[in-house]
Parts: sequence; C-alpha cells; structure tokens
Amino acid sequence: MTRKQRRSAFIAGGVAVLGFAAFLVLSALKDSIVFFYSPSDVRAQGLQPGQRIRLGGLVAEGSLKRLAGTEVQFQIGDGSRTIDVSYSGLLPDLFREGQGVVAEGKLDPGGRFVADTVLAKHDEKYMPREVADSLKKQGTWRGAETEAKSPPK
Repeated sequence: MTRKQRRSAFIAGGVAVLGFAAFLVLSALKDSIVFFYSPSDVRAQGLQPGQRIRLGGLVAEGSLKRLAGTEVQFQIGDGSRTIDVSYSGLLPDLFREGQGVVAEGKLDPGGRFVADTVLAKHDEKYMPREVADSLKKQGTWRGAETEAKSPPK
C-alpha cells in the first residue's frame, strides 16, 4: 500500500467513525426532543395520543378548577381553539388565567392533555417566543405591552 493510499484509507476511516458517532448522538436525542404546538396545531396535525409535546398558549379565563389535593384542570387556548389540560402538582406562583403558559406532557386517548410540567411567564414582559409567534399567527396577539423577548442570560 502506498503512502497516498494509507492516508486516504485513514481519512475514510476517520470520516466513517465520525459519521457513526453522529448517528448514535442523533438516535439518542430522538427520544428526548419535544416539539412545541399551539392548540390549533394539535387539532390540525392530528397528533397521536401518547406523543410527548409542549403545548403553549393562554390559560382560558374561568377554566381553572382545583380538585382534590394538588390536582388542577384548566384550558389552554390560542384564540381559535382550546385544549383541556389536567395537571397534578404545584403550579408556578405566576400561573393565573389569561396569562401565557407552556405545559409539557402527553395527549390521552380522549383528547385531554395530561401535563407533567407547567411553566408560567416569569415577569410582566416575558412570554415564550413560540407562544407569542403562535398568537401573532392566530391574530390574537395583545400588542407591545406583552412583547416577547428572550430570557436574561
């Protein structure tokens, strides 16, 4: 084997090892990637029950119901559609009706969203960019007083 062939074989082997490593990393991340959807997106795309997603929008006025213990039910809406959400746990201090929220969890077979994590905005100016963009797209954006911005780093 000539020197040029050895070098080419070494480079090809290195590229193959890097490609295999990238494949393994992407395969491992596939199970932990969670996509963001608005209630309209969930209905339009017909997501399967059991698929893990993030659901964002505004907590619908008058929808918050506190049940036994830490169990709560509420609705998340984006101006055109709402989805019923059930959550068992402590809600963030800033959680209230009419405010932006992102819930992470799964759809059950009945169409209810079962959340295991609920995130509320952290100050008066902040709303998750995905929620703000979705509300702008739906035409229900409240204007400059709730302008989306990135959280401080």
